[in-house]
Amino acid sequence: MTPSGLHLLVTMGNQAVAMSKSRRAYDWIKQHIADGEFAPGHRLVLATIAAELDVSVVPVREAIRQLEAEGLVTYQHNVGARVRMVDVSQYRNSMQTLSFLEGAATALSARSITINNLQQARAINERMAHQLDHFDPHIFTKLNKAFHSALFQHCPNARLLELVKTEWSRLGALRDSTFSFIPERARESVREHEHIVRLIEQAAPLIEIEIAAREHRSTTLDSFLAHEYPDGAPAVPVNFDLPVNLEELS
Repeated sequence: MTPSGLHLLVTMGNQAVAMSKSRRAYDWIKQHIADGEFAPGHRLVLATIAAELDVSVVPVREAIRQLEAEGLVTYQHNVGARVRMVDVSQYRNSMQTLSFLEGAATALSARSITINNLQQARAINERMAHQLDHFDPHIFTKLNKAFHSALFQHCPNARLLELVKTEWSRLGALRDSTFSFIPERARESVREHEHIVRLIEQAAPLIEIEIAAREHRSTTLDSFLAHEYPDGAPAVPVNFDLPVNLEELS
């Protein structure tokens, strides 16, 4: 091999390692945002994160730039990077978007879900039901995410699956406060979970599964808006049907 060829291989190898470290930092930060450990307004200190991951600040900086492009992080001169604050308007937009994305992903995943997957989803939902008498919004939120992930994770559309996960991350810790504001919604949510599982179990038409999953998400949004605007929230169409035949997409 010529010296120039060897140099090219070394350069490509170094770039791959750098990208791998950047991806690891990206996944780590994004997961902490999704889990609520990095709440809205949390300052992301590059040196601290780099030390935690045992990398330099360079891949961490690249990861934060990517998260900023996705709208999960904001950067301000002389202040640094912070997890984006979520206002009611942003929450409403993300929840409405997620209702469609997750509804479609759940429906498209339905035919690939096994009996074991359904048993896992039911077991998680039972744990959520047990939480109702000693309610902890943070624990309930983690279980809620695990439940829905068990149902949509087999979606064959990788791009759709990535969009769903991005919206979950965008909402982040605000879900905890949502269930704190409207704890009665948590009880309703558990009942609706069982309904969705039953539809999948009975091999219901995909459009029925999609609508049930979408309306489940939309109802949480409606409850939140009713709490925030007791005199009536600004009208935003959420529960409307789309002429989509998911049977043709599966």
